[in-house]
Amino acid sequence: MATATVAQGQIAGLAKSRFVRVSPQKARLVIDLIRGRRAEDALQTLRFTKKRVAKDIEKTLRSAIANAERKADDAGESLDVDELYVTSCCVNEGPRWKRMRPAPMGRGFRYQKRTSHIVVEVAEHHRAAAGRAAEAAADAEASKGVKGAVRKARKAIQKRAKEAQKKK
Repeated sequence: MATATVAQGQIAGLAKSRFVRVSPQKARLVIDLIRGRRAEDALQTLRFTKKRVAKDIEKTLRSAIANAERKADDAGESLDVDELYVTSCCVNEGPRWKRMRPAPMGRGFRYQKRTSHIVVEVAEHHRAAAGRAAEAAADAEASKGVKGAVRKARKAIQKRAKEAQKKK
């Protein structure tokens, strides 16, 4: 399985769902639909997929997106959720539940209920990460030598300007 590596400076989020009560083979059919796609497109695909496991995978994907946002907030950087891609996703086999079913003449037939571990990773597109890094460098250069309240005021003005542009 080929996995995409996350470059330096990119923000990534990882989420795992363990012991999901579905066969790994069935889950892989749905996971293959979203691998390598934009996170927003992957959510739309999962929402309209007529498989029971799609809800569990959608929940895991949403968790990975939230983890990436949280990681960006903790680092003090801005993250555009529209630039997130599903970089890697896989389904591994979990433990099997062994059960017995009554059979004729006092015997028992053994069957297994399979479980899965679902792993989804999202990351910024490399162009978005480069743009964000350049913007942060320009911001640092603009506020070089400026201290305290003036820096906060400049940031607040820039934030209002960005919000006004988004509304238009």
